Amino acid sequence: MKPIPIVLDCDPGHDDALAMILAAHNPGINLLAITTVSGNGNISKVTQNALRVCALAKIKVPVAQGAGSALLGHTEAATDIHGESALDGATLPDPIFALEEMSGVDLIAKTVREHVEKVTLVATGPLTNIALFLKFYPELKSRINEIVFMGGSIDRGNRTPYAEFNIWMDPEAADVVIKSGLPLTMCGLNVSHQALVTKDIFAQLEKMQAPLADTVIGLLRFFASTYNEVFEMPDPPLHDPITVALLIDRSVVRTRRANVEIELNGKYTRGATVVDIYNRNGSPTNVDVAIQLDFDRFWSLILNAVEAAAKA
Repeated sequence: MKPIPIVLDCDPGHDDALAMILAAHNPGINLLAITTVSGNGNISKVTQNALRVCALAKIKVPVAQGAGSALLGHTEAATDIHGESALDGATLPDPIFALEEMSGVDLIAKTVREHVEKVTLVATGPLTNIALFLKFYPELKSRINEIVFMGGSIDRGNRTPYAEFNIWMDPEAADVVIKSGLPLTMCGLNVSHQALVTKDIFAQLEKMQAPLADTVIGLLRFFASTYNEVFEMPDPPLHDPITVALLIDRSVVRTRRANVEIELNGKYTRGATVVDIYNRNGSPTNVDVAIQLDFDRFWSLILNAVEAAAKA
């Protein structure tokens, strides 16, 4: 099977960093470009993090800085989880190449327009750049194969009781994407909380005895400490790489077709994903919603990618 061409739109972020490594170092993916969006940290921090992860993991693709705030201007960093740098826990190398001069949205458009095949957009941060791309470049919509995003939940949230952070940061953008009519796959908290970084996973990373693996361990141990402090989860969930893993091997994630709507106005529920699993409203289904993760297959992909990056 030919590698799947993707653009990765991210806000690194500990779990975004592993999504980058998986996308760059698995032969099932053709990583064409990386774009950044304000989310886990402000736009300048997450963009620098993206460049530093590229240097760490020998990733050589164009990187462009995207939206610095939500469509309505909101911005808020997840410092309680990702630290002041948005990627605390280890020292990362300095960037080895410069940003593209064009914006992240324009890089998405350029990549989609010029690539010979349809492109899959993978979003692991707020959906601002993806929504802007759809609004500014409607003529390229037919060049999109699928949009896979980490966000939302069929259960409860992590930024508010009912809203997951990425959707909560820019629910208007998420609403644009949900209503785009394109093939969509949503990887929410309900499935990412099955992708836990356990003691055994740390042990397997330690066995690699590689500087890159040691850096990943440092990042994930910081992530574990904040998740335990904030959410009482000693084994942190590795949310973002699920979006890439399911493209490599669809059996990694079991999905269910459902109608999904974004709550834009609720006093206590703004940013919630309303997932009609049992079709109680009778509305047309519009999203493949991730339900169950194959833990062993998922972690096999992640560990193999880290090892490949360490040897690159």
